[in-house]
Amino acid sequence: MAAVAGVVTRTGARTGARVIAVLAVLAVALVGLAGCGGSSGKGAGQGSTQSSATATAPAPSGANGVRTADPALKPAGMATIAESALPEEARDVLRRIDAGGPFKYRQDGVTFENRERLLPAEPRGYYREYTVTTPGAPDRGARRLIQGREGQLYYTPDHYRSFFWVVRGGGT
Repeated sequence: MAAVAGVVTRTGARTGARVIAVLAVLAVALVGLAGCGGSSGKGAGQGSTQSSATATAPAPSGANGVRTADPALKPAGMATIAESALPEEARDVLRRIDAGGPFKYRQDGVTFENRERLLPAEPRGYYREYTVTTPGAPDRGARRLIQGREGQLYYTPDHYRSFFWVVRGGGT
């Protein structure tokens, strides 16, 4: 069969299908490679969103056995809040995080994407978010706790407009 003014022949259709199949395989490979996040050589203050693909050591445990973050991970200039100063609802969520659940909302524990870029840039999946119930709110409310892979905890009372570094154990 021959091609006639914009009409694809059987041979052309098979070739087109092969091209689409090859492109699909390439697209899947690229997505897979992008998700791996290679070594970036990120240094302090460079703001890269890539990080090394090596595993990190678990966060150190505090005296009560809960995960605590190295204070050096606190972003410069970020305000702090003592765990004891958090609203009771936030302290309840912290207890649930420490216990591994259960959580009140199906969205709890999902990836926090840091779209506002107010937290340090890290690869996708580094941060998890948890709902802090707001009494009287008709929905989940605006308050959240965000946990980093290395034990960092951040509290936002205003749905990601501002964050506080949570100091575990009640100190500041």
